[in-house]
Amino acid sequence: MKQDFEKSGPFFAVGGLAVAFFLYAYVAIAMPSFVHTVVLPLVWLALLVLSVRWFTRRPKAAMALPVVAIAVWFAVMLLVPR
Repeated sequence: MKQDFEKSGPFFAVGGLAVAFFLYAYVAIAMPSFVHTVVLPLVWLALLVLSVRWFTRRPKAAMALPVVAIAVWFAVMLLVPR
């Protein structure tokens, strides 16, 4: 059976962003900073919208978005003071 990444990749992308949502939601609740409570959820929402737009247009590129989401989350956690 041949695996078709063009068809399954976007589902993994949206699923990966759903997993990243829990990181973003926890930080929005736990950290009192403006960056953590407002900016990070907006970044996640922008990545979700981009993933949905790329669902059929660029399925392979959409797979990179969950990785970008988690990398941004880690960068903000390390660089922005609590």
